[in-house]
Amino acid sequence: MAKTPDGFVSLKSLKQGPPDAAAALAEIRRIYFKTTRQTIDHDLAHAIELLKSLLTEDDREKATVYMHGLAEMQRNWAKKKLKSGKRGKEEK
Repeated sequence: MAKTPDGFVSLKSLKQGPPDAAAALAEIRRIYFKTTRQTIDHDLAHAIELLKSLLTEDDREKATVYMHGLAEMQRNWAKKKLKSGKRGKEEK
């Protein structure tokens, strides 16, 4: 059996409806620790969809630290990507 890449979300899992709050929080946490520079955009979008599925404010607050962390990783990695792209153009 082939291993699915980290950050992969099957359409079947999205069609099944919202997961229970504990499962959604666990998945957001897993996404936070497994995300990479290559998967951050997809992972953040997936985490946002999971966050939307949380029904109570208390559950959303529990996910806040992971969501802030994912957003910060995306910003930092985007800055580095821009800087490396500028250097390549200047050297030519």
